[in-house]
Amino acid sequence: MVPNESHQYMGIIQLLLHFGWNWVGLLVLEDENGEHFLKMMEPLLSNYGICLAVAERLVKQANWNSMDDLYVFFTNVHTPFVDTKADTFIIYGDSLAIVTLNTFVHLGIPDYKENTLYKKVWIMTGQIDFATTGIQRGIGFQFFQGAISFTVHSNEIPGFQKYLQNVKPYQAQMDGFVKEFWEQAFYCPLQDPQEPLNVEETCSGEEKLEDLPASVFEMHMIGDSYSIYNAVYAVAHALHAMYTSKSKHRSTTHAEKVELEDLHPWQLHLFLQGISFNNSAGEMLSFSGNKEMDGRFDLINLVTFPNRSFLRVKVGSVDPSRSQGEGFSIDEEKIVWQSHFDQVAPLSVCNDPCSPGQLKKKKEGEKFCCYDCEECPEGKISDKKDMDECFKCPEDQYPSMDLDQCIPKKISFLSYQDPLGITLTSVAVLSSLVTASVLGIFIKHKDTPIVKANNRDITFALLVSLLLCFLCSLLFIGQPRKVTCFIQQSAFSLVFSMAVSCVLAKTITVVVAFMATQPGSSMRKWVGKRLTNSIVLFCSFTQGAICAVWIVKSPPFPAMNNESVMGEIVLECNEGSAVMFYIVLGYMGLLAFISLMVAFPARKLPDSFNEAKFITFSMLIFCSVWLSFVATYLSTKGKYMVAVEIFSMLASSAGLLACIFSPKCFIILLRPELNNREQLIRKKTPRNGVSH
Repeated sequence: MVPNESHQYMGIIQLLLHFGWNWVGLLVLEDENGEHFLKMMEPLLSNYGICLAVAERLVKQANWNSMDDLYVFFTNVHTPFVDTKADTFIIYGDSLAIVTLNTFVHLGIPDYKENTLYKKVWIMTGQIDFATTGIQRGIGFQFFQGAISFTVHSNEIPGFQKYLQNVKPYQAQMDGFVKEFWEQAFYCPLQDPQEPLNVEETCSGEEKLEDLPASVFEMHMIGDSYSIYNAVYAVAHALHAMYTSKSKHRSTTHAEKVELEDLHPWQLHLFLQGISFNNSAGEMLSFSGNKEMDGRFDLINLVTFPNRSFLRVKVGSVDPSRSQGEGFSIDEEKIVWQSHFDQVAPLSVCNDPCSPGQLKKKKEGEKFCCYDCEECPEGKISDKKDMDECFKCPEDQYPSMDLDQCIPKKISFLSYQDPLGITLTSVAVLSSLVTASVLGIFIKHKDTPIVKANNRDITFALLVSLLLCFLCSLLFIGQPRKVTCFIQQSAFSLVFSMAVSCVLAKTITVVVAFMATQPGSSMRKWVGKRLTNSIVLFCSFTQGAICAVWIVKSPPFPAMNNESVMGEIVLECNEGSAVMFYIVLGYMGLLAFISLMVAFPARKLPDSFNEAKFITFSMLIFCSVWLSFVATYLSTKGKYMVAVEIFSMLASSAGLLACIFSPKCFIILLRPELNNREQLIRKKTPRNGVSH
């Protein structure tokens, strides 16, 4: 009828977990039962992440044989309280153990009320009851204020209170036990009816049980009484079932009915297993497959008063028949804690819990409940207290500043609505219009000497290439698509290679033309369009071949970059092959470098060929821009990488346009008198006076 003690173990675990108490003390009575409890609880506590700050055994008072035994008891009891972190203690024993401990605290530690070391939360098992007799009645239980005890489940039986109020020691049906109890409870001998009444020393027999303090006698139905009550009814129902059912064994006895005197106790077991009934309190009772009755425990909070009385308040329950999450319930609002805790559930932990955003780091040489707290590594979070490991956010989320939650990333790309995108688009369109205007001016004045000089076709090709360079930058703005990603890098590399090839062709034309003017020079056969066209076609075709290999082997494609920028998902065009991307850039840089090396010595040629001077300046700008681009591109992330590439395209193209064509436009538009053959063939006289 009494619940299995193992249910009580799990109830203690659930209570500790509910309040987050993972650093607790344990006091057990030094006997066989205490050792069994300690043996069962230690691994169970560890499995649920709870550490024993201290585990001490209480020597039974009956085993005190000398002052040394009393000293050992004092030491064992006092030692646990030194740990100020452990505010919760589990105590296992019997009522005598509580009385002994209570007496020790009151008599051995006079200042315990002021000493916070002795203000703890006591968790008591169902074997302990608060009962006092004799001199104990004057002590009270203030030391255990706020204790939470496990008691066998009980319920109020109708008529039980009235029955207790009517109990009198002289009733005929009462046995000698009632008389003995009466004398001990009221602390006076009962009056012998044959002797004269002595009011001062004897009990009258008219005393009322309800006037006794709760520490002596409780008027409500306690767990043990409830179990006995149910046991009696269980046997009664079993006997009834035995007499009214057709037992399988009846045929072997050759009797129609089983007589009472023929019964043996063991024969009742089969009928007990199958009974199910409602008691007068309205509860359904039946035995489980383990031949156990309902295994519930009530959680009782002990509320003490200055007059040494106390009140036991039911604050929760443990029902093992239900699932673990639902079988434990507690009402914190009903609990009255010790005044030291300011009516707030105390903490009983080795150290403060790690906040979200931190992880636990074990302290060497200490129990696992004692640890340090460290911040989560970069890119990881912890969203709960006391987490052993931090974890990464999903790809579409990123850690918050406090590393305690994941925040959805915003989509990022260089759009036409973005201020930076608007600026670059405006510059690209304006530059395209300027280039188109220059091309229109040159087409209009195509027959003038300054346009015809140095291969007019290459000049037009260069202007068209520059126009495409400016327009090509627009492919890099906006949300990356499969088509735009596929063509943008190839278009960029081809038009820029064509532009640089044209510049290289013009530079070589200047050098060859100057060398051809020397008497007896064999370079005259190279003067003409065949050489320049071949240079442009060969250089452009080579870049085209590289791009074709790139597209076939690993073409660029739209991708989402979750790693480059914190808090953003960057939509970008993945190059497909970074090696091919840098080969394309390297080839374009090689052409620019060759153009610079060829143009640089030719910058001091006579005025007729001084276009090499402007080509030198343009190539210096071009090379500087793209050298800076590589360093900046590698150190930039997100949409700003695209912005850097677009800026490099616009700046280098503008450098070519300004350096090569602005002087010619100046002459065509503002100094038309210089745009004639005589001015172009004018020879410059060197400093030594020798004419070339």
